[in-house]
Amino acid sequence: MGSALPHDLRCDHRTTPLGVAGAPLLAWRLEGADPVAYQVEIGDLWSTGRVDDPAAISHLYDGPRLRPRTRHTWRVTLWDAAGSTSSAESWFETAHDAWTASWIAPDPDAVEHVDPPTEGDRALSAHGLLPCPQLRRSFQAPAAVTAARLYVSAKGLYDARINGQRAADAELAPGWTDYRRRIPYQVHDVTRLVGEGENVLAFTIADGWWSGFTGFDPRRPGYHYGRFPELIAELHLTLANGSARVVMTDGTWRTTQGHIRHGDLLKGECHDLRATTPGWDSPGFDDSSWSPVTVRGADHRLLVPSCDEPVRALRELPPLSITRTGPRTHLVDFGQNLAGRVRLAVPAQDPGTRVTVRHGERLEDDGGLHTANLRTADATDVLITAGVETLFEPRFTYHGFRYAEIDGLESLGEVRAVVLHSDTRWTGVFECSDPEINQLQSNIEWGQRGNFVSVPTDCPQRDERLGWMADAQVFLPTACLNADVAAFFTKWLRDVRDAQTPEGGFPNVAPRLTGVAEEGAPGWADAGVLVPWHLYEVYGDARFLDVDSMGAWLGFVLRHNPDLIWRQRTGPHYADWLAPGPATPREVVATAFFHRSADLTARAARVRGRHADAERFERLAADIRTAFIKTFAHPDGTVSGDTQTGYLLALAFGLLPSSLAPGAARRLAELVEEHGPQAGFLGVNLLCPVLSATGRPDLAHALLRRTDPPSWLYQVRHGATTVWERWDGEGAPSMNSFNHYAFGSVGEWLYSGVAGIGQARGSVAYRDLVIRPLPGDLTWARASYESVRGRIAVSWERTSQGFVLDVSIPPGASATVHLPDGQTHRVPSGDHHFASVRGDTP
Repeated sequence: MGSALPHDLRCDHRTTPLGVAGAPLLAWRLEGADPVAYQVEIGDLWSTGRVDDPAAISHLYDGPRLRPRTRHTWRVTLWDAAGSTSSAESWFETAHDAWTASWIAPDPDAVEHVDPPTEGDRALSAHGLLPCPQLRRSFQAPAAVTAARLYVSAKGLYDARINGQRAADAELAPGWTDYRRRIPYQVHDVTRLVGEGENVLAFTIADGWWSGFTGFDPRRPGYHYGRFPELIAELHLTLANGSARVVMTDGTWRTTQGHIRHGDLLKGECHDLRATTPGWDSPGFDDSSWSPVTVRGADHRLLVPSCDEPVRALRELPPLSITRTGPRTHLVDFGQNLAGRVRLAVPAQDPGTRVTVRHGERLEDDGGLHTANLRTADATDVLITAGVETLFEPRFTYHGFRYAEIDGLESLGEVRAVVLHSDTRWTGVFECSDPEINQLQSNIEWGQRGNFVSVPTDCPQRDERLGWMADAQVFLPTACLNADVAAFFTKWLRDVRDAQTPEGGFPNVAPRLTGVAEEGAPGWADAGVLVPWHLYEVYGDARFLDVDSMGAWLGFVLRHNPDLIWRQRTGPHYADWLAPGPATPREVVATAFFHRSADLTARAARVRGRHADAERFERLAADIRTAFIKTFAHPDGTVSGDTQTGYLLALAFGLLPSSLAPGAARRLAELVEEHGPQAGFLGVNLLCPVLSATGRPDLAHALLRRTDPPSWLYQVRHGATTVWERWDGEGAPSMNSFNHYAFGSVGEWLYSGVAGIGQARGSVAYRDLVIRPLPGDLTWARASYESVRGRIAVSWERTSQGFVLDVSIPPGASATVHLPDGQTHRVPSGDHHFASVRGDTP
């Protein structure tokens, strides 16, 4: 096996991050032999010394305060049982701590609104859209530049350029937060772009979530946080002659409206090439006709460094087909529902020619683009040509679509779909012998990509795109297996806590948005407890567990429900949203989640060493359980309401005594056998895991392979390439998204049930694994997962001789392996092969 080898070093869940604040968590993955000890050091500044801990995969920095805006090189060394050592090295840079720049913007009173809408022009259907300002500043570098860092943020969105080149690959930056509470800034290494002599720092800014159209409330369509975008930036230069210089946003900057006539997340983007200013972002341009900027203040209190990777353009898709539907109209099918934009090569046209790109997820029966489900999201991009060929690609919008209707061109040049999502590195692979289940897995993955855009949204196409908390909490176990989402959810949990009320109430959506019901519903608001606990279990970072925030939520619910049955202050109480069967009683749902939050908060308090708080929350959880049993459980094991989700919550959350649980499990199985899946958003993620845990994996597989509605494979057989909002895809168009990942939460069971990769109860960061494949009637399956500890892999196959299983366990971990014939093996790290003469399931 060789030595114990550290690799894939990370700082605060990111690789070589710029802008690290506070005491970072320094982490590594393992391969090779089991380690017995480690040492972490940062140059000559700090060292842990040798620490004897065979399970360690991280260390929280506890040395002296790190200097700001400084690169720190760090090293981890491992020892194995043979006394061999191996090391790996990485680096991070610390955050900016002393801003001096000002917020700047064009004079809002001087900005011209977009022309009123014209008949048939959906791109301008929202009167009040504003042009995207261009801002620039030229400066001199008196000597060669050895290092350059750009610190930048916006109230709105920004696109940064230096000397005519993009300064970073971040899209839709700085992302979405409640800007009244926190405004993230990014740090970009731009050393290669800055040279001796004249340079130009240039930006285009847009409304984004700050002042653009966001959400679905017709009474508050925009201006949720502000009225007009603003920019703040500092460019720090280190010169070869030993001097330093800072170029910052201030009153010396110049601005003009530019050729982007509007750029809105929901409405779309319009480029009028007749208004371009060639060379405006490069040296030598005369900006004397431009206007001075307005200084909007120098308040830096809300600026914080970004803690996650930005949205990026991470892949491109060519068309699957292009169909001419009119003399100058073409319908492009990219073969995949996605979130992103279209890039289009446009040959030279007569000046003023209007090229329109409309987006949709589906087609109407007559072959036309289906846009009824977009509601007020126009999802339309417009190019007005200037007589030269061009490459048209929006910058400040994104759409959920599979199809694009392009109007205004006799023939199409090259066209591509550019896929945008937060840059969360993919960590999981699952595949099996059934091509339809593999398509389901693909649909789940694409749903995750399309809805992880700065925040975990519910859908990317219509005028909603909000960080709904229930969707995020039920899908999180699947998301963690598909990709490394630790940094992504670090950021989003800050949005959740920013949205918590002074009374302790969590919201339904985060970031908080004016016009959305602010008081959290059961199962939605409880994400403020459920999400951090699951992240802790997966990534082993106790910093996810904010016991004060979690406890405040429990206190809020308890004050209004002293009898421990949660009936009061339930917000809009969405119950088990979109369940196709009988409604689960609302108080059953609410009280089950009240207990779950109390139980997990108690566990979190234990982890954080707050044992008195843990005992208090444990008593609360026990009392809620007692109240639940007394109020809702019956002597035969049935639960009030007699619904699948009622039984799923009671069994999964441990609400029933051992005398009643078997009866509840039997009744759940009867309901599933009779009706198929009847769970909605709050029950679907538990359906297959609970059936498996209660001795009915055959039923879980039957649901997985089912093709009649409601079912996952019904969607697959009807051409889905992402998971739908509704089981059958039917219903009013205004409430019908075809990229909505909540029902895709079955993906966790594909890894843990079908393939068999799971953690033992009480295990953290995959130290104690349970490998228990449930083959059903499949002939083979394989899955791998780059856990925070190292690679876990399972591959099994039925052969004519029996059942064959191969397992890889990462260093520092061990596993209990369960074969379908009943054999059980306890194994250490490494690769293991198992075979049994029986190939059937239990």
